[in-house]
Amino acid sequence: MVSFKEKMRSKSALLGVAIETPEPDVAEIMGTIGFDWFWIDMEHCPLDFKDVQTILQAMGKSEAATLVRVPWNDPVYIKRALDLGPTGVIIPWVNNEDEARRAVMACKYPPEGIRGCGPRRPVWHQDFTKYVREANENVVVVVQIETGDAIRNLRKIISVPGVDGTIIGPADLSASLGHLGYPNEPEVLDAIRIVVEAHRGTSVCPGIASSPENAEKHLEMGFRLVNVGSDMEFMRKAAIETLKRLRNYLKSSK
Repeated sequence: MVSFKEKMRSKSALLGVAIETPEPDVAEIMGTIGFDWFWIDMEHCPLDFKDVQTILQAMGKSEAATLVRVPWNDPVYIKRALDLGPTGVIIPWVNNEDEARRAVMACKYPPEGIRGCGPRRPVWHQDFTKYVREANENVVVVVQIETGDAIRNLRKIISVPGVDGTIIGPADLSASLGHLGYPNEPEVLDAIRIVVEAHRGTSVCPGIASSPENAEKHLEMGFRLVNVGSDMEFMRKAAIETLKRLRNYLKSSK
């Protein structure tokens, strides 16, 4: 079976969805649809480590990869997330080579890193020694590109061994560039193009937090790790569209 890390290196387009709710029913349903990966969000959503474990358990039969976005580039957060057994982590607000290096080290066991050796859920289903000996190669490390500093330091960030992918956060990037609330400003779009171009010829997978409206555009630009929305977003839009259709029907039937 091809690992998710191998898929990231293969230049395939990988479509993902953010999981923002702590409800296992929602996670289980989303896991049946056929997305390539899920972004379990601890940074901006009310998810704690117990919630993340429950979500991972609900998705246990899904073939999709699971990436937990930790609240911060902190080895304690990263260690605790990885000990729950996701495919890997997304680390926010990585702005330079040193921060990227520290992020990678937090994900790796010695001698490559500083991750504490106490895996929890991963060794429920496999041998302890096998897991810890293979984890450094198997765990996926994705860093977020969210600021002007990160754009300026991008080539050094993606040259750090162990960085498997990046994800642009357009909302934070636009704020950093002076366009808070306007991620489609020309300066922001130019920065986004710079990011995807910088990945060409490397093994690092370029990603972006996209939307149902912009996903095709971002795929055409060359982004391959593409988040196309969230569970809450899809739920809200489906409800709005259904209600609007039925309101229009009632008006037309009078």
